[in-house]
Amino acid sequence: MGLLDPPGFRRNRLGQVWLHLTDHERALLSGLLDQMAVLLAPPERVVPLDPLAELIGIDEAATRPEDPALARLFPDAYSDPEEADAFRRFTQADLRSGKLASLTLVATSLQHKMPTRLNEDEQRAWLGVLNDLRLTLGTRLEMSEDSEPDLADLAEDDPIRVQHLIYDWLTYHQDRLITAMSRGLR
Repeated sequence: MGLLDPPGFRRNRLGQVWLHLTDHERALLSGLLDQMAVLLAPPERVVPLDPLAELIGIDEAATRPEDPALARLFPDAYSDPEEADAFRRFTQADLRSGKLASLTLVATSLQHKMPTRLNEDEQRAWLGVLNDLRLTLGTRLEMSEDSEPDLADLAEDDPIRVQHLIYDWLTYHQDRLITAMSRGLR
């Protein structure tokens, strides 16, 4: 990384993807990862689990999440609610554990000295986590493709303005990672 390179993700001439973040950016991301881990934590079970279902990864209690952000992260696979819930019982536990594993991989890579080289698994984990963070924050902010907030109307210290700026910052880094990962592809 050169002195004039912006922070974020970059692919070098050897095809390696590197991450460089400031200490402040790493602290912000660590906080966001902690919040996402809490959001993704499996709900506590009240009903005893069927041992066979648990062994093969079936979550018999899985239903459409009430939290809009979780519903965005675990969307319905079918328009029919019964079919969607049936599908969810077979997939949601694995999806949740995959998202949590990606969070762990990203959190671990944040602990490395910067800049740090990311292997392909880390790159994919970062891409998924950045996407999940953006989906979650966008849902919380009730954003849509048609709604672009006018940040000039919001005070500098307005929490909504800050959240929109964080969303834009995550989008920037996701774009830099996609660019770094796709360079050299034919």
